[in-house]
Amino acid sequence: MPMTVQAHDDLKSIDLKDPDLYLPGLPHDTFAWLRAHDPVYWNPETDGAGFWAVTRHADIVAVSADPLTFSSARHNGGHRIFNENTMGGEEIEASMISMDPPRHVDYRRMVMGGFTPPRLRDMEAGIRRRATVLIDAMIDKARAEVGPIDFVSSFSAPYAIQTLAELFGVCEADGDKLFEWSNAVIGEDDPELRVSPDYMGACIQDMAAYSLRVWGERTAQPGPDLISMLVKAAQDGTEMSVPRYLATFILLVVAGNETTRNSISGGLIALDENPDQRARAMAEPAILPHMAQEIVRWVSPVLHMRRTATRDAEIGGAQVRAGDKVVMWYASANRDEAVFEDPYRFDIGRTAKAGAGKHLGFGYGEHVCLGQRLAELQLRVAYEELFLRLKDLKPAGPPRRLRSNFINGIKSLPVTFEAA
Repeated sequence: MPMTVQAHDDLKSIDLKDPDLYLPGLPHDTFAWLRAHDPVYWNPETDGAGFWAVTRHADIVAVSADPLTFSSARHNGGHRIFNENTMGGEEIEASMISMDPPRHVDYRRMVMGGFTPPRLRDMEAGIRRRATVLIDAMIDKARAEVGPIDFVSSFSAPYAIQTLAELFGVCEADGDKLFEWSNAVIGEDDPELRVSPDYMGACIQDMAAYSLRVWGERTAQPGPDLISMLVKAAQDGTEMSVPRYLATFILLVVAGNETTRNSISGGLIALDENPDQRARAMAEPAILPHMAQEIVRWVSPVLHMRRTATRDAEIGGAQVRAGDKVVMWYASANRDEAVFEDPYRFDIGRTAKAGAGKHLGFGYGEHVCLGQRLAELQLRVAYEELFLRLKDLKPAGPPRRLRSNFINGIKSLPVTFEAA
């Protein structure tokens, strides 16, 4: 749909770090203005030195492809806008997302076996069973209750988190704990999800105890799950201290469900706002894999990642100095007019077209999301089953969004439907 670009006469009015900026939805007018007028924008911070906000697709690709110049390592600050190396606390070390190659590659290789095409084929039947069980429960709930039901708590959240439980080789019932912990980790700016420092400390302690118990079980009896892969890597000589294992466990908990959960919920909103695309998806099941990719581009579930310059460099004409923070805004790159034809149109056949641009919803380069194929599989299966079982599934009100500058999260979404 057409978009009117908001004018920004005073650059001081733009603060991409402000989590309140994202509560109404993604600020595409602001991103579009920056791409056109100040694509590598110096964003001041009230509690820090400031950072370079990189908003164009090509510049983000260039930064992502040069880890020697633009570091993810925790000792240089890590992958978030805040500096991980000054946060304190010895109970958590750097996970692979806050490492540079070749060290990052070594840790990434530990769990790659959990996302191979044969492994995903083996998982599809379980993913489909999970979707049908949840849809059955949605139908029962709708029959028992008056009014809309919440799509996030009823479907997208348990669907994603129970798949994560399968990846860990733990009971699906443990998904409730994994879900709470994931929310606490990503909800640092949302008082509903991170109610206090004491609560966050308790979550970390609970995660540590739980993850160590699972580690012990997999040491005694390994399986095809991700934790067993980490155990084997440690037994083969890879450095895996308890704090580093906890950091890796936390990363897997968050990465294993946030993208999928919020893409499914955001995708439902996009389909409702674009009924022609919904009709096409229902009439052409073969296009659903492409729809999954377009949903991730459209939703941009991870808004940004940060790097730190290790030496003086140039990005898009801006002179960056060693030590500067560089924040890559995927949500902006995924609407870049130089890459995507009609970028503000939700087009489920976009990635089937020759010359179609590559979205950055899963990142790019060394740190591209390991689980992207699993996320696409879950999106495809989810909508195959939702279209089949729930006629006229649609939002019945606005979403309640996560207060965050990092995750484009939807906390709740009321829906109505008719059971087929």
